[in-house]
Amino acid sequence: MAPDARPPVPTRAAFRWFHRIGTRWMDNDVYGHVNNVVYYSWIDTAVNRFLIDHGCLVIGQSPVVGIVADTGCRFLAQIAYPDDVTVGLATTKLGRSSVRYGIGIFRNEDDSASAHAHFVHVYVDRATMRPVPIPDAIRAELQKIANLEET
Repeated sequence: MAPDARPPVPTRAAFRWFHRIGTRWMDNDVYGHVNNVVYYSWIDTAVNRFLIDHGCLVIGQSPVVGIVADTGCRFLAQIAYPDDVTVGLATTKLGRSSVRYGIGIFRNEDDSASAHAHFVHVYVDRATMRPVPIPDAIRAELQKIANLEET
């Protein structure tokens, strides 16, 4: 890819797990579209919903938890209330103690992402807050949604 070329817009096919979220009236900003901070809320909600739904996180009890170390989002097309969004999730890098998720945010039934993000969790011991290896049960669930070719 040329240095000035933009990466391609991801489609739903790049993601392995999906979570649907409705927009709210309050999500729109003065420009008439969803404010950027709401996208980060959707990202956090989808990642944690995946972990909860797959037995990887019990809120307030899990001895090992993922702490956010890095995030970023590229905004590609506007979303506004009353749109629905679907957040697509895939693990794109799985290290010893960290995981990088690729995330696509899709407006209504669009196949092309309206936003493309990444989100990195570092797994830590809840008591010490020091990095630990990703537990095997969590690693197995993260491998199920792996798309290591997605960037």
